[in-house]
Amino acid sequence: MELSDANLQTLTEYLKKTLDPDPAIRRPAEKFLESVEGSQNYPLLLLTLLEKSQENVIKVCASVTFKNYIKRNWRIVEDEPNKICESDRIAIKANIVPLMLSSPEQIQKQLSDAISIIGREDFPQKWPDLLTEMVNRFQSGDFHVINGVLRTAHSLFKRYRHEFKSNELWTEIKLVLDAFALPLTNLFKATIELCSTHANDASALKVLFSSLILIAKLFYSLNFQDLPEFFEDNMETWMTNFHSLLTLDNKLLQTDDEEEAGLLELLKSQICDNAALYAQKYDEEFQPYLPRFVTAIWNLLVTTGQEVKYDLLVSNAIQFLASVCERPHYKHLFEDQNTLTSICEKVIVPNMEFRAADEEAFEDNSEEYIRRDLEGSDIDTRRRAACDLVRGLCKFFEGPVTGIFSGYVNSMLQEYAKNPSVNWKHKDAAIYLVTSLASKAQTQKHGITQANELVNLTEFFVNHIQPDLKSATVNEFPVLKADGIKYIMIFRNQVPKEQLLVAIPLLINHLQAESIVVHTYAAHALERLFTMRGTNNTTLITAAEMAPFVEVLLTNLFKALTLPGSSENEYIMKAIMRSFSLLQESIIPYIPSVITQLTQKLLAVSKNPSKPHFNHYMFESICLSIRITCKANPEAVGSFEEALFLVFTEILQNDVQEFIPYVFQVMSLLLEMHKNEIPSSYMALFPHLLQPVLWERTGNIPPLVRLLQAFLERGASTIASAAADKIPGLLGVFQKLIASKANDHQGFYLLNSIIEHMPPESVDQYRKQIFILLFQRLQNSKTTKFIKSFLVFINLYCIRYGALALQEIFDSIQPKMFGMVLEKIIIPEIQKVSGQVEKKICAVGITKILTECPPMMDTEYTKLWIPLLQALIGLFELPEDDTIPDEEHFIDIEDTPGYQTAFSQLAFAGKKEHDPVGQMVNNPRIHLAQSLHKLSTACPGRVLSMLSTSLNAEALQYLQGYLQAASVSLL
Repeated sequence: MELSDANLQTLTEYLKKTLDPDPAIRRPAEKFLESVEGSQNYPLLLLTLLEKSQENVIKVCASVTFKNYIKRNWRIVEDEPNKICESDRIAIKANIVPLMLSSPEQIQKQLSDAISIIGREDFPQKWPDLLTEMVNRFQSGDFHVINGVLRTAHSLFKRYRHEFKSNELWTEIKLVLDAFALPLTNLFKATIELCSTHANDASALKVLFSSLILIAKLFYSLNFQDLPEFFEDNMETWMTNFHSLLTLDNKLLQTDDEEEAGLLELLKSQICDNAALYAQKYDEEFQPYLPRFVTAIWNLLVTTGQEVKYDLLVSNAIQFLASVCERPHYKHLFEDQNTLTSICEKVIVPNMEFRAADEEAFEDNSEEYIRRDLEGSDIDTRRRAACDLVRGLCKFFEGPVTGIFSGYVNSMLQEYAKNPSVNWKHKDAAIYLVTSLASKAQTQKHGITQANELVNLTEFFVNHIQPDLKSATVNEFPVLKADGIKYIMIFRNQVPKEQLLVAIPLLINHLQAESIVVHTYAAHALERLFTMRGTNNTTLITAAEMAPFVEVLLTNLFKALTLPGSSENEYIMKAIMRSFSLLQESIIPYIPSVITQLTQKLLAVSKNPSKPHFNHYMFESICLSIRITCKANPEAVGSFEEALFLVFTEILQNDVQEFIPYVFQVMSLLLEMHKNEIPSSYMALFPHLLQPVLWERTGNIPPLVRLLQAFLERGASTIASAAADKIPGLLGVFQKLIASKANDHQGFYLLNSIIEHMPPESVDQYRKQIFILLFQRLQNSKTTKFIKSFLVFINLYCIRYGALALQEIFDSIQPKMFGMVLEKIIIPEIQKVSGQVEKKICAVGITKILTECPPMMDTEYTKLWIPLLQALIGLFELPEDDTIPDEEHFIDIEDTPGYQTAFSQLAFAGKKEHDPVGQMVNNPRIHLAQSLHKLSTACPGRVLSMLSTSLNAEALQYLQGYLQAASVSLL
């Protein structure tokens, strides 16, 4: 694409269309942009647009498109084409920093993110002048520019907070500190001075405080991994200023908005974080400053209001206290009973209250409420912080703290009892207090794993939780219902099973509640209860115990999906999946109605897939319906195909990328249910599966390979007779996959199925070429994964076509090649093969080479006979060799960046492990003994003399054991 006005005009028009709400206009525009993004100059056209376009909406759209383009394409993935040409990369890096600094803030943020994505890959090696260019801008004195630099530095360095320690990381951080720490400290001091100078200028203060927030965030990132010497030497400067900022109050910075945190709150929140970091990690160095921070933060907590805008500040301040009270040598600060009472009364209880803002979120923004409350993304809520502080205090003062709070809990419950409809919030706070007191350790999977012995959880459940859930109307006091359901969920391991069985019908009943939070919690609680494990690893709740509730459970779950706000509720869909999995054949009578509802839902969401978890559980539920029904009645597969194929066709025709990998997995499952033939509906699809465009998307590869394997297993003869012209296409797919380090194992899966199932004559003409391709790949890049797959393949080939055919094909490529493969690959590497079936294939293949290949007995290959036998006995008896050379770090298949949907494996579409030698050989050790016996009968004396002269004693001992077990001897 030329950098021309015409192209800029075209791009502008298409960008406009991508903002259109009508999918018929939006989708083609997105497809067009996707099709041209590989062209040279495309990113430069976007940058030109966002610099020169007259329309602000186009500028913003171009900046977002550019950032996403960088996100998808900048990383260079081994074995894959470089998606951005070198000249574009150089031009982008040369122009992006000045462009970012001169752009308005909205665009500056997008470009700043793009710089950090590029920096993640290229900095410091391939972008050495980035830091200098940024630091030099500090001198500009223009805070719009300075804030642009700080924002970019923040997005570039914040990954230091969660990277694993490595030499590479240390080197990079040291480089950053050498260039950045001093200028940042000078900027910090200068900015604070300017704040005093401009103390009465509101607009100047806003800009300066934005800088201070970013500087405080950078301080956190640069100090996270270790305490840098520079910051230790300058601790006085930083901590004194942080402390004075914590106590600062400037009327001009106060905001009237009750919801949105102002600059002052954000800065103080970050300083609390920084102080907590030092208190936790560098307590010795921080000790001189700690008492004044504790005092300042305590005063802050006692004087800050209940408005939502202070939430982050209050929760970070409480988290600071929580991190301090857990450290043994700060324990003395909290020992006094009055101090504990004061903390409980002034900090913990007020911050556990259910405020009007929480009530509003509960009713009007339930998705966000659920995410914070259930999934623990409530890090910055007051309740969560207060809960952590309770836990921290209980570490050393469990008795006194439990005592103080028990009084509060009782008085709150008494208040509630006086007038429930007015005082229900008191009970809510009481339940929350009990929960935070009782829970010492918690995991997502098991709920509470360690509880406070001083709290009687079952008694509280029976007296205070059950009555709310048993009340006749499911819609009164929704917050208390949600609390009660959450209590069951959290303490499911502490409450006895008989109480859980009482709770199950109550939970099923609450699936009908109008409140989104209540019916979501009910679904989630059921799903969690159904996954609990009892003795001998079976589920704690059995299908038999659930028998009376099957119909009402399924009815209410599917009905819940029709409630307003829950049409794509992932918790309900996950509960449906888990119910199917637990109930198994009890669901068969309901399948016709269930599959209709699932198919309708699939059709509806495929128009615009937006909830990945919901979609995943929906496909899992479809797979479970198929599996459970067809296990009882294999003929039923036809009715599932009838129900699903229309929707699947539509998904494939409309290229709904998110769903295609799932559709292939479900189709594989259905096709594998057929016994020995491929229905014509599948054969019609076969040619389309070989289209190169489908194989371009990484997420399609595993399910497509599996689907092709299903075609080969069920109908290789049909393919050979009716679609022989497609075999080159099939091998073309193998050739593409084998060339990639990330996907070569998938290529071997396909090749193994071709060798195992296709009639020999249909692949004869291609066999030699297949081996040549494999040898080329071995020469170009030999990896452990490739070798393991290659070994399984050649042994499978040997089992299918005979050892002599294997020797002949090798030697036809190059004389004596067979010996080289034995000596250089099979004998030294066989120990690396892993997996029961894979080891068995190799054992049977090697046994064939030893006993059914005449050249092994009477040519120069004979010298390899004993080493090969020794290697085989090693495969049987030695531990697997799982070492991987240092230079091999595979890209995780799921980790390749890009626009493509990653592959999500459906657990319930799992493929049964297939053993190609199962019919023929049961025990490979006995098979070896029998085959050696047969060989020694054919040439008496030879085998014994070779064994007695060359086989090592330990291996010989094992071999004698095999012969005894097989009741045969050697002649």
